[in-house]
Amino acid sequence: MNNKLKNDAVDYLFDAVLQLQSKEECYNFFEDLCTVNELLSLSQRFDVAAMLRNKKTYLEIAEKTGASTATISRVNRSLHYGNDGYELIFQRLENKK
Repeated sequence: MNNKLKNDAVDYLFDAVLQLQSKEECYNFFEDLCTVNELLSLSQRFDVAAMLRNKKTYLEIAEKTGASTATISRVNRSLHYGNDGYELIFQRLENKK
């Protein structure tokens, strides 16, 4: 975990997110919290991560998602050198199926 991010405000936000119990609650909360562009950017990054994990090329990902190569590269770096947050969620989503 990046210690630069850890503070009371971020903890409070994460505590709030952990209270969400349905997809509808997530939509309501995140629409209030984020701008449309922020939410679309977050979802785009998650889509990029899934495609990278499935061995799609940067060109395929850029064409499908509209993400820049800089965004794809940043997500790829997180997948390989990050805190395994993406992997944790992908595994949980697969186990949910």
